[in-house]
Amino acid sequence: MKKYATALLPVFAATILLSATSCTREYICQCKMTYSGAPGLPESQVREYPITDTKKKARTACQESSRTYDSGGIHTEEECDLF
Repeated sequence: MKKYATALLPVFAATILLSATSCTREYICQCKMTYSGAPGLPESQVREYPITDTKKKARTACQESSRTYDSGGIHTEEECDLF
């Protein structure tokens, strides 16, 4: 019985290692910036950056980048989500 358990130890370790890393991959966070409040402002802009994590954690981190700014009468809204 001990010989059988020893033979399975590397297989078990490899399975744990693969399952821990298989959920982590690179995702693209895409943020769209829109401007309002004054004439002549730039068109909407999109910026992208990579996030390497699990899908759930990557989505949370990306969405937490969403912000709203107000400065000098100009309203800027940044909406971020995984792409």
